[in-house]
Parts: sequence; structure tokens; C-alpha cells
Amino acid sequence: MEPEAGTNMTAVTEFILLGLVETEEMQSVVFVLFFFAYLVTVGGNLSILAAILVEPKLHTPMYFFLGNLSVLDVGCISVTVPSMLGRLLSHKHTVPYGACLSQLFFFHLLAGMDCFLLTAMAYDRFLAICRPLTYSTRMSQTVQRILVAVSWACAITNALIHTVAISTLNFCVPNVINHFYCDLPQLFQLSCSSTQLNELLLFVAASFMAVAPLVLITVSYVHVVAAVLRIHSTQGRKKAFSTCGSHLTVVGIFYGTGVFSYMRLGSVEASDKDKGVGVFMTVINPMLNPLIYSLRNTDVQGALCQVLVGRQSLT
Repeated sequence: MEPEAGTNMTAVTEFILLGLVETEEMQSVVFVLFFFAYLVTVGGNLSILAAILVEPKLHTPMYFFLGNLSVLDVGCISVTVPSMLGRLLSHKHTVPYGACLSQLFFFHLLAGMDCFLLTAMAYDRFLAICRPLTYSTRMSQTVQRILVAVSWACAITNALIHTVAISTLNFCVPNVINHFYCDLPQLFQLSCSSTQLNELLLFVAASFMAVAPLVLITVSYVHVVAAVLRIHSTQGRKKAFSTCGSHLTVVGIFYGTGVFSYMRLGSVEASDKDKGVGVFMTVINPMLNPLIYSLRNTDVQGALCQVLVGRQSLT
């Protein structure tokens, strides 16, 4: 946005994050809740990852991608929540300019990787259900690694572009962010230089990083649903829908919160709704994913029991 009359043009070296609540009593409650959520999320995702590593039955492409998703979930919540907990403990709301940009980079790196990984998982389901005869060759270990490597490369490029572009903006006092982590919409509102190029970059990136993957996921599942409906066995249809249903649930939650967050760039007000969406994106989603994928999956449940209970019985 353009500089306004009376704006203090002093260069900003730090930002003030207001957090989720203002009163000291509620800050204590928020600390306990988010600390608990962090432990549950990290523990749940690492348990899923351990189960995939120790159980030979889970050494398949679908669970290879699920293991990568668990790593991303741990990273996503670790980018935002520990720093917020640290500010609550120290009662300091300031975050250095460099730390803010670092948080922005890693947040968009992991979110972008999520987009591509969810697309790879949809492609895996498409091949497994619609092209079962060529599945083993089309989804070989080499293909899996290439898909993950290309996803990382694209996600890093996207995050780097946004971080470099935001670093070219001038930020002036007031430097208060009504949120609990640094993200593009809030930083755009604080800039005292034009953000048109940055918003254009975000629009182009969203088309490549979000819209295109969502279209591919949708097309894949149109074919999957058509194929599943042709299965004569009720048990076979149920098993196919259970594995696809977990993935579709995660896709719906991830894209639903992302669209709500980034389609409101024109809003000058940073409302509590934005904070709620931020909590959903960075805390609730990573915490729910292990539950969603293990709730109706007997293979994962069995592997988790082996990890959590079986090892104890051997000691």
C-alpha cells in the first residue's frame, strides 16, 4: 500500500506480534492448550512415521508419501508454535525482521510441499485403482523419489521467490501484526510501499501451487470414483473408498483453510477469523492428519500397536 500522511517512515527492524489473546489469564490457557497440541501433533506424526518404517506391509508408495506428509506436519507446527510459546513465556511480543522472514520462508516451503505431496498421493491412488496392471512400474521407487524431489524443488523456489520479493518492500511504523506468526497478507498490510507486484506473484504462485494441483486431484478422483463404482465386491468398494476418503478429507481441510486465508488480501482489517484460520492451518490440520489416516486403516492401526505396545511387551 502507498504511504499515508503522518506515517512514520522509520525503517522497521522488528515486528510486534499481538498473538491470539491479550489478557494474561487467557495467555496461560493458550500456552497450555498449544503446548499440549504441539506434543500430540509431534507424537502422533512421529508414531505414524515409525509405524511405516517398522512394518513391512506399509512399505508401499501410498505409505511412503504418508510418511513424508507426517514429516511435513511436524515441520509445519514447529515453524509457528514453539516461537509463539516462547513469546508467551517471556511476555515479549517482538520478533526480529530476519526471524519474521525466515518463518515466512519455511511456512510457505512446507505449505507448498503439502500441495504437491497431496497431488502425488492422489496420482498414486489413481494408478493403484484405475491402472493396477502397470502400477508397480509407473509408481516404482525411482518415480516416488523423483516426485518428492521435484516437489521439494518447486516448493523451495516458490518460498524463495516470496521471501525475496517481500524483502524488497519498505515497512514503516506502526509495525504491529494482529496475528501469532508472520505471513504474507499481514505483511502486505504493513508495507508503506506498493505491494502490487507481490500480490501478482502470489496470484501466479497460487495458480501453479494450489489451483493446478487441485484440478489434478479432482480429475484423478473422478476416474477413481468411476472405477470403484464398477467394482462388484462390496468389501472391495469399501476398502477402496476408505483409503481414498482419508486423503480427500485431508485435501478438503487443507485447501479450504488455504483459500479462506489468501483470498482476503484486500481486507485491511486483521480479524479474529484470520487467527482462527491460522490456527487451523498450522495446528489443527497437522494434529488431525495422523488421526484421519489411522482411524479407518487397519494396517496402520496394527503397525501403531506394534510400535507402541509390541515393543514394550518384548522388554
